[in-house]
Amino acid sequence: MSVDAQRADDAFDVDLVFTKADLQDVVPHDNDLVVISVVTAERKVDRVLVDQGSSADVMFWTTFNKLQLSPDMLRPYDGCLYSFTGDQVEVRRHLELRTTFTDGTASRTENIKYLIVSTSSTYNTLLGRPTLNRLGAVPSTRHMKKKLPDLAGKVITIKSDHKDAKRCYENNLKRREGYSWSLHDHRTQRRSPSPRSITPKPPGPKQGLPAKR
Repeated sequence: MSVDAQRADDAFDVDLVFTKADLQDVVPHDNDLVVISVVTAERKVDRVLVDQGSSADVMFWTTFNKLQLSPDMLRPYDGCLYSFTGDQVEVRRHLELRTTFTDGTASRTENIKYLIVSTSSTYNTLLGRPTLNRLGAVPSTRHMKKKLPDLAGKVITIKSDHKDAKRCYENNLKRREGYSWSLHDHRTQRRSPSPRSITPKPPGPKQGLPAKR
C-alpha cells in the first residue's frame, strides 16, 4: 500500500457520532428521508436522496439535461436496474462526475459513477451504498444529517434540507414511488426476487388472491 493510500485510510478511521447537539436544529418530521445538496459538474444540485437501500448511484435524465452535459460523456452500461417494486428501469448509460460534499467548513470531492435512468422522480440524483461505503459516510434520519470524513480526518456534517425532504416524501407517497434500486449485472447475475415496496400499488381489477382449487 502506498503512503498516500495509507494516509487516506487513516483519515477515514474517524468516529462518526451523532449527539444531542445534532438534534437541536431538527424540525419534527414524519420519518422524512435525508435529502441533501451537493456540487456536481461545478453546479449545485439540490434534492439528492441519500438511500442506504439502493445498490446504485442514480441520476435521472431530467437532471442530466438540466446540467447541460454532453451526451458524448455517456458510456455504455451492460446491466439491469430494478426499482424496489421489482419493475425494470431503463438505464440509458452511465458517466462519472466529480461530486463535492461540503458543510461550508470542510469538503471532499470524489468521482461518482451515476447510472442515467429515464424514469421520472421528485429527486435529482440518488446516492446509494456504493458511494456511502466508499466515502465512509453515515446518514441518520433521526438527526436529519449525513456525516463523512474529509481527507484530513475532519468530520463533514451535511444537514438535510427539511423542506425538500418533506416535499419529496409527500410527493412520493402520492405517486407511490419506491425509493430503493437494485442493481443486477447481465454478465454475472440473474435477477432475484425483489422485496415489496413500502408503498405498494393496489391490485388492479383482474388481480387478487388466486381461486381455491
